Amino acid sequence: MYLKFFKPLFDFFVALVMLLLISPLLLILGVILSIHLTEHPIFLQERIGKDGKSFIIFKFKTISHLGYKTKLTEIFRKFKLDELPQLFNILRGEMSVVGPRPDIPGYYDCLEGENIKILKLKPGLTGCASLAYYNEEEILANVDNPNRYNDEVIFPKKIELNLWYLNHISFQLDLKLIFKTLFLPFSR
Repeated sequence: MYLKFFKPLFDFFVALVMLLLISPLLLILGVILSIHLTEHPIFLQERIGKDGKSFIIFKFKTISHLGYKTKLTEIFRKFKLDELPQLFNILRGEMSVVGPRPDIPGYYDCLEGENIKILKLKPGLTGCASLAYYNEEEILANVDNPNRYNDEVIFPKKIELNLWYLNHISFQLDLKLIFKTLFLPFSR
């Protein structure tokens, strides 16, 4: 009942209220990034969503088209400000506030067996796996073969955490994960 009816309504209203509250901030951040990177501030990328269907995710750019990062874009990433445009994905019904983070093709669309159940969920702005691996970039920067480590260690653990979430999903759990996410940047 929660997953089918209440969660979509909750997602829509949270995204709508958040967008109304932070739209001036989004506009300011977008203008700052446009000036700073001298290019369009929004990054669009194909991701895999519910039922394995692809969609286009919205994010603030934190890497220029020339491939460089700056102190400002690092701040965006550290405080997850680059993720805020995904509220539009939630409003469009492509994402949820809480769920598995949407991944690029080649991961969730290749799930098999029990793991395919994860695709019953809309991808989320936050979730168990994203909280567990909030410092994923740091982890991957400190290993010899980041792609292999991601494929063999991090991604399987994310699958395990997302299956746990699917089996324990509730309004209380979603609220707990939302509050952990809101306080995460300040607890580091």
